[in-house]
Amino acid sequence: MSLDFDMGPAAAQLRTDLRALVKEHVPEHFLGAFTDDPADLETAQRFCRLLAERELLCLAWPAEFGGGGASIWEQTVVREEMWAHHEPRGAQYMGVNWVGPIIMRHGTEDQQRRHLPPIARGEVIWCQGFSEPEAGSDLASLRTTARRDDDGWLVNGQKIWTSYATMAQWCFLLARTSKVGSEAAPKKQNGLTIFLVRMDDPAIQVRPIRTMLGPHHLNEVFFDDLRVTDADVLGTVDNGWSIVGDVMAFERVGIARYARCERLLAAAPTVLADRWDDLPEELRGRWVRMLAHCRRARLMAYRVVSLQHSGRIQPGDAAAYRIAVTRLDQDSAEVLMDIAAEVSHDAPRSAWFLGEVEDHWRYSQAATVSSGSIEMQRILLSRALLAAAR
Repeated sequence: MSLDFDMGPAAAQLRTDLRALVKEHVPEHFLGAFTDDPADLETAQRFCRLLAERELLCLAWPAEFGGGGASIWEQTVVREEMWAHHEPRGAQYMGVNWVGPIIMRHGTEDQQRRHLPPIARGEVIWCQGFSEPEAGSDLASLRTTARRDDDGWLVNGQKIWTSYATMAQWCFLLARTSKVGSEAAPKKQNGLTIFLVRMDDPAIQVRPIRTMLGPHHLNEVFFDDLRVTDADVLGTVDNGWSIVGDVMAFERVGIARYARCERLLAAAPTVLADRWDDLPEELRGRWVRMLAHCRRARLMAYRVVSLQHSGRIQPGDAAAYRIAVTRLDQDSAEVLMDIAAEVSHDAPRSAWFLGEVEDHWRYSQAATVSSGSIEMQRILLSRALLAAAR
């Protein structure tokens, strides 16, 4: 029996159209928007605007919010093709995959009118103010506070590992609004609130963190008496943790890294050509296993997409997928690096393949830490399995 991932002729045509757009408008050696070359970011911004003009950027969003009203499976095709080709939407995937949908679910009409159309047009970049120096995987232990001040709030604290903060116009910020142990916050998961804040406020300072991932990705963000209002609160005060759960589910399934793994693995025999048959049998066996793991991760992603659409998704579902895809990221990177060592530098497309594989390996090193560590995902999955067994 074989797995059938066929989504029908419309999805197949969409996939063909997207690949044609990427081929025409994205340079072959594009390795993402956030390199040392400013032209790469401009390529991504320009490509986002092109997708938006063709109603492909937010394909499955409702039409009233600037979307195309398509099915979740057509949006899944977009997600896969973008990740397979080094995410030429740049940081826009964050707004498309989870910031926008979360504002649709929890935002006021004013917030929806203000924030959703610019995302749908590809005009705005968001960053996520969650992790802190002593609150990463244990996010509920965060120390950034928002205290009442006249008719608004004053925010003070620090966030870390904040992607895209140097270029973002808005921040999806989680802060503590009630002290743990108070009536409003009997547990540390209580008393947290989401604020939607502008990044150009002088009370916000961003300090880049240089890493092997390149510029723009990771930053420290400091809030020094940042003034926000009740109109900036998403959802209700002290009830932000329920929104965080939604964010994690949308964020983790929205990163279709398996599509990039599968594209690179599938390209390897073509790049090596006649030398492919000379590879050690053990290495080719590992290559086959990685292709099988790509199919497994894809199947798990589709299951989570379906559950999410029906409103039946649980934390354990997203955690299981996240474990599978992050392990695939790292295991496939090791196999691809071993294959790359056998590539002749004068072979056709060798430069493209070697650059892609190196980039994939570098990004894979952080895969089991970003968006919630793999250890925390295993804890979430274990709790879900134990609860189901009772």
